[in-house]
Amino acid sequence: MSSINGRTAVITGAGSGIGQATARRLAAHGCPVALADWNEEGLQETADSISGPVLVRKLDVRDRQGQMAFAADVKEWMPAPLGLVFNNAGVTVMQGVADASPEDDQWVFDVNFHGVQHGVTAFLPILLEQRSGVIANTSSVFGLIGFPHQSAYCASKFAVRGYTEALRQELRGTGVHAAVVHPGGVKTNIVANARFRSDYHGDHADLASAAREFATVARTSPERAAEIIHEGVEKQKARIRVGPDAVFLDLLVRFAPSKYYNVIERLESVVRRGR
Repeated sequence: MSSINGRTAVITGAGSGIGQATARRLAAHGCPVALADWNEEGLQETADSISGPVLVRKLDVRDRQGQMAFAADVKEWMPAPLGLVFNNAGVTVMQGVADASPEDDQWVFDVNFHGVQHGVTAFLPILLEQRSGVIANTSSVFGLIGFPHQSAYCASKFAVRGYTEALRQELRGTGVHAAVVHPGGVKTNIVANARFRSDYHGDHADLASAAREFATVARTSPERAAEIIHEGVEKQKARIRVGPDAVFLDLLVRFAPSKYYNVIERLESVVRRGR
């Protein structure tokens, strides 16, 4: 497979943010798109903005049988061979380990990791039968570093990274490629839709305050993220870093694997003084 352009693309979390922007970009490059999200309103907004072939399904990615049914529908519907499966849906919770809600931690892990796992299980047989195509799974910069009050999110995103890298080795010689996507600060609704108990510095009394700050520090637009992901998939990159902060943190953790947070804290203090 020389290109995913013109081939069918499957995208979860397509109702907003990176998923929505990627759906629009791939459709503009001739891809029929099969879109899934729990948010029906956002999903329909994405579908309405696309002029080419679209399949839409409301889906909770935690539901393995739902994912299997979605894959069966896609296989029957797809107007072109399957080029990309983008397991992108994700959530987070802001809380410290000492007072964490186990239910919230489980929710994050079920969506972020098991949602990816179910998506791979559902669609991999189609790709292997074709002997072509790409699976791209969304991790995060928090799949590269540990960050305070994001323990469940980090755990889930490290798991996505390890799972995808192991999958990539298993797919050698099959014609199918696996890539892990590491977005940095992208202007999405992930914080606005998070569950909130506390933040590390105690700056935020509620979720709305945390979401406002995230909106100011996230520098990469969803459209730019979609462009980077599309180009990375086209180049068959194994690891796709989205945004200059993702590149910086990836390099930082390589050079200072046990001291990287010291650097992050210094940078945070400089930013705080500048506000």
